[in-house]
Amino acid sequence: MTRRALRAAWLRLHRWLGLGLGAWLVLLGLSGSVLVFYVEIEPWFDARVAPRPAERPVSIEAVFQALQAAHPERGGGWRIELPAPGQALVTARYLKPQEREGHAFAPLLVSVDANTHEVVASRFWGETAMTWLYDLHYALLLDLPGRCAVALVGVALALSLLSGLWLWWPAPGRWRQALAFKREASAPRRVYDLHKWSGLLALPLLLVLGVTGSVLAWPQLHAPWVNLLGAPAAQRTPLSRSDPAGARLPVDAVLARVQARFPQTQPRWIDVPGAAEPAAAYRLRVRWPGEPGDRFPAGVVWADARSGDVLAARAPSALRGADKFNQWLHPLHSGEAFGLAGRIVVFASGLLPLALAVTGVMRWGHKRRAAGVVRSRGRLCGHE
Repeated sequence: MTRRALRAAWLRLHRWLGLGLGAWLVLLGLSGSVLVFYVEIEPWFDARVAPRPAERPVSIEAVFQALQAAHPERGGGWRIELPAPGQALVTARYLKPQEREGHAFAPLLVSVDANTHEVVASRFWGETAMTWLYDLHYALLLDLPGRCAVALVGVALALSLLSGLWLWWPAPGRWRQALAFKREASAPRRVYDLHKWSGLLALPLLLVLGVTGSVLAWPQLHAPWVNLLGAPAAQRTPLSRSDPAGARLPVDAVLARVQARFPQTQPRWIDVPGAAEPAAAYRLRVRWPGEPGDRFPAGVVWADARSGDVLAARAPSALRGADKFNQWLHPLHSGEAFGLAGRIVVFASGLLPLALAVTGVMRWGHKRRAAGVVRSRGRLCGHE
């Protein structure tokens, strides 16, 4: 294939990816921008889950008892998100409610005021503004088929960005001209320059977001090449070793023992086994110092449900290959890996698909009109 034919092929790919998927990319970009701050935004839509100061030390065991009292029919365990220091609102998830059977992910969310131990809000995933938007961004509201579609859109975004880079790449000695922004040029040239610079700015940011988002949405699609980094370690969930008929150790006592064993860690959530899980262990997701991000730490500790003894632990420093890559997916996609500044950059990056789509459609329109003028002139010349 000649260079001219190759360029034409890349141009067609770039054009049809943009025209065919532009609206989806804009939707994913804008929804992603909002979701960067979804935890902070959620109380705007539901005052019941607004942060509230703790009037006394928070008892997670009392929160668990409140959850069981409010939902005695649910015999499974609860995933309790530990509140920030000084905060009293505690939210827990019942991961597999019967009402959402058949859904890949649709937990029941229950928020408890740790000051009064009262349940202040119960809602299913997708019923609140931010969880609905999360489902739209993650799965286009279509559950597993939507996740597969989002993963493929992420791959298409990467192809669109790389094809645009290939089409723009200047010949040796023409870099200055290629990077120029001609403010006094014609409208089509200004649109081209805007599209070019939007693409150059977007390339590293959207490439990272597209790849990480695609892997998060459909890990199985990317597993073959991710595993080239080193196969993930086999994970076995340990069971409690003590007598299943014995009394369960209170949650606060388990948290205290884990903190004593690993004082450098910060627990983020804890899975508390229910009555229907007599052999299950406590599972704590904990953040080790130096981990990227905060909301999705890679550290895990399992503790015996009756003795509190640590059964197993996974420290992030031990992660290798695919596990290390997966550890970075959430923090990179949300920007948390680089703190507030990273989240702001990701928020702004979500606006770039809109800029690319608008300038790309305008440029396509300019080229179509120009081609139409050439054809009209050709017909006139042939008539004369």
